[in-house]
Amino acid sequence: MKQAKWFFHPVFVFVLSTVALVCSLFLYIYWYVGISAGLKSLAYRYQLDPGQFIEASPWVVILVLSLLVGVILAGILIIFIYHLKTLQLYRLQQTFISNFTHELKTPVTSLKLYLETFTKYEIPRDEQLKYISFMLQDAERLSNNINSILNLARIESKVYEGVVTNVDLVELVRGFLTSNQHIFRECDIHVENPMGKGFYQPVAISLIEMLLMNILTNAKKYNNSGRPGIRITFEEGENIQLIRFRDNGIGIERGERKKIFKKFYQSRNHSEHAVVGGSGIGLYLAQQIARLHHGKITADSEGAGKGSVFTLALPLKPKREKP
Repeated sequence: MKQAKWFFHPVFVFVLSTVALVCSLFLYIYWYVGISAGLKSLAYRYQLDPGQFIEASPWVVILVLSLLVGVILAGILIIFIYHLKTLQLYRLQQTFISNFTHELKTPVTSLKLYLETFTKYEIPRDEQLKYISFMLQDAERLSNNINSILNLARIESKVYEGVVTNVDLVELVRGFLTSNQHIFRECDIHVENPMGKGFYQPVAISLIEMLLMNILTNAKKYNNSGRPGIRITFEEGENIQLIRFRDNGIGIERGERKKIFKKFYQSRNHSEHAVVGGSGIGLYLAQQIARLHHGKITADSEGAGKGSVFTLALPLKPKREKP
């Protein structure tokens, strides 16, 4: 039975249906032209009016049939493309479920191991504090994964109700790094503001912090340099404000620069020494947050192993002073 599955493959069925339809059209036209020629010959032989037998020109009938078949073929093609996209989405969802299950299971297993260690052994206080610190990190990782899914669902359904505040993005980024220095203590992160002025934007602070977390953890995760380095630069273009995130990670191949923002997509350009994993929704979620603020995120890289540059572009607001 497994060997016969190719017969039901969508590509084979689509090609077979198309060939059958074209052959049917060809045979019908061939038959129609033959019948028309025979009727005309019969009419001329018996000196009859051909209009009594053939009311329409054969080429008009052929044109109408061709148009109808074209419409049918277009419909079949649309259904075929839709099926392929559905199949691709299904596979991505399966990959997401597998990866996300791993992301949930890993911290849970770690927490269980630490708790079992506490119940079975007498551990000095300094060792206890060390293990408790690890447990808190696992709990935070678990909480972040769950919150990512919940926030993604709320953002996609457009029911996210965040308070919009006019803030200086430079100070917001610096405050975020200070609050989360325990997460990025193994990274060298520098914030640069060459223009020396505030970059004010009306934003939902919690969402922008989520965007920052996803971009920065992504730069940290896909990195084999020994010590991840990230340079955050604030620039101003024509009617836009730009925040560039330059890292020294594994880079992005040209064909993946747009794909990485798709839901559930995970880059295949992983270095064997880079720390990988994740659910495949981090950059997609970041892009959705940027769009909620009427902006967008783009990715650029000189190639594999040469780092990446993620650029957040937001519309320039006329109000430049802190309220």
